[in-house]
Amino acid sequence: MPHAEPASVGMSAERLAVIDRVVANAIDGGGFPGAAVIVGRHGAIVWERGYGTLGGRSRATVDPERTLYDLASLTKVVATSAAAMVLVDQGRLRLDDRVGRYLPEFRRGPKSLVTVRQLLTHTSGLPVGLELRRRSPAESRRLVLRASLEAAPGERTAYSDVGADVLGFVIERVAGMPLDRFVQRAIYARLGMRGAMFRPSRAMTSRVAPTESGIPRGQVHDRNAHALGDVAGHAGLFATAGDLAVFAQFMLNGGSYRDVRLVRDSTVALFTRREVGRQALGWETCAGGGSCGQYLGPTAFGHTGFTGTSLWIDPERDLFVIVLTNWLAGGSSGYVAPLAVVHDVRSDIADIAALSVMDGEPREMPVRMRCDTRIGW
Repeated sequence: MPHAEPASVGMSAERLAVIDRVVANAIDGGGFPGAAVIVGRHGAIVWERGYGTLGGRSRATVDPERTLYDLASLTKVVATSAAAMVLVDQGRLRLDDRVGRYLPEFRRGPKSLVTVRQLLTHTSGLPVGLELRRRSPAESRRLVLRASLEAAPGERTAYSDVGADVLGFVIERVAGMPLDRFVQRAIYARLGMRGAMFRPSRAMTSRVAPTESGIPRGQVHDRNAHALGDVAGHAGLFATAGDLAVFAQFMLNGGSYRDVRLVRDSTVALFTRREVGRQALGWETCAGGGSCGQYLGPTAFGHTGFTGTSLWIDPERDLFVIVLTNWLAGGSSGYVAPLAVVHDVRSDIADIAALSVMDGEPREMPVRMRCDTRIGW
């Protein structure tokens, strides 16, 4: 993506510079060994920096364009929901189709009522998760498909990794190929996202930010995703912050990037508007607080990942904010820090990005950010 001076896109360089202090406080507080941060507006990157090191035994410094992070649940939106969006746009998948149309395990009993839309909005009634460790990929897949409902379809909202995995299986059936191959061919290769991938090769290992001790670099941290063969609808994707910047711009552009159009703008709007509570189709929306901070607009959408990742996109400001960390690798103190550090960093950077927009009447910048107070660290 092109880079631009903040002032040329209506942003304050002085305010954006507060990101340096926020991340430095988090690293100093033992939150994580390093981080990659990108802020973009009006089609250009205005802030792109790597902080600290990859961690673990690696002393390599973080490079936003080269360092690969395990995205964890960002997989749900950057891979699985994105794939569903492409297939819906092509007319090959319909949101109100019954899942049983594609998967025989959903053709009897209450599960026969589950729809593709309900998988995307976490209202299918499927369980939050399952215990799949120490099982083969084939057995893990059978267990996911045979999972019983814990509520009637549409009755309640419950964030479900199982639902995302089932959606991944639906996509594979419709696309006629594995999920990782489809997103690579249909999305990442066409957008030029060269670092976005499932199952990084051994040659890529040195670029991967490690996660938890005992998990080899390049292997997905999520145990259930690993049991499913390192490719799952809920987790497994690795990418650089630079790759996510391209994806975010693609979403802000309404389904196109440079001269490549993948979906119609109406399809992007469909997938990113609220459906149930704060939940859009795969995406979450910002209601103030949490990883989106206090100042992003009501149409902002995004997601986070357990490994310490965050992506938020604000169409109202034509702005995106990417924060990638690996808090599970521990920080300078050598231990896994409280999640409060990651929560504060993600919220602070989202706030700084929003407050750096100087169009109209800018809000006052707070003297102290969350990462200055270190509450709960």
